[in-house]
Amino acid sequence: CPDHAAGGRGGRCPRAGCGRTGVPGRAAALLEGLRARGRTQPLAIAPEAVPDLVPVVLSVRMRLEETGDMFRLANCLSDITVRELKEDLDLAAGIPFNLQRLQYLDQGDLLDNSTLKSQDILPGGILSLCVWHYDGWMDLVVAAVEGDPSKLSCLGITEDSFYRTANSSHLEGNKWRQWTSQRAFVVLYITSHRGHLDAVWYLLEHGASCRRRSPVGRTALHVASAMGRLDCITLLLEHGASILDRDAHGETPIALARHLQHQQRERHMFLLHWMARSGVKGPSELTVRRFFRQAALGRAARGPQNSSPQKSAFPEPGPRCSSE
Repeated sequence: CPDHAAGGRGGRCPRAGCGRTGVPGRAAALLEGLRARGRTQPLAIAPEAVPDLVPVVLSVRMRLEETGDMFRLANCLSDITVRELKEDLDLAAGIPFNLQRLQYLDQGDLLDNSTLKSQDILPGGILSLCVWHYDGWMDLVVAAVEGDPSKLSCLGITEDSFYRTANSSHLEGNKWRQWTSQRAFVVLYITSHRGHLDAVWYLLEHGASCRRRSPVGRTALHVASAMGRLDCITLLLEHGASILDRDAHGETPIALARHLQHQQRERHMFLLHWMARSGVKGPSELTVRRFFRQAALGRAARGPQNSSPQKSAFPEPGPRCSSE
């Protein structure tokens, strides 16, 4: 049937003699248009045209069950998958993607490939964000959220720690070092997101890597930039973090700061990055003034017609949902 798209989803074709099931060709073309435009683009079509196919925009709330903290993600489309929602929560809540478990209404974990619509999640619904309990991760995440270095030091984040779990009690040598360094990175990720400067300093001084990445490819500087934690940004850059590291979606820390309108943090990161490359020690007032004067002169020399290539050096797609 010429008006039919094979392999789709829908009712029986009304054309006489066809008898096939699937999505009519017009609706299939609409779906292709949605995929091409991306998840956050506005729809130039009346929702009543194909009510079962047009995704609904909704906001959802997340409750971190271990601490009671609440997070709100706005402008989510109903066809976003749970995995994509977790990737956005990686920034919004600061909990690495691989430690997250999402639940709704009951205690069952939502499957990563399911969508908000398939789970019947309503606008304003509250999802439970839980942390995997195995290997002591829950206690570590709770301590990282609090940001107390004295508690963190007892939870297996350094090689000389006496802390053991059922899993780590059998680890030795390089495997033990990998286990403790992974835990130290998770704590650095969470404390940088929360702005716990003392804890961030403690971790960096005890060997936590600021260049390590989460499963989504993000560093601690990514989440500190997303939240506008200026003191943590400074400390991370001083210990070797890079504003040019890209995550799995191609976004850099400075692009996140720009996308989320943390203009002061963006300029500050540019300054410290420039100082590190030029060998300047200490952000004195004279150095700051000289940097911004040179930057302003450079922009004036390029002119507005030549400024766009420089701006496009950092992609700005942003997260699929916006956090509030």
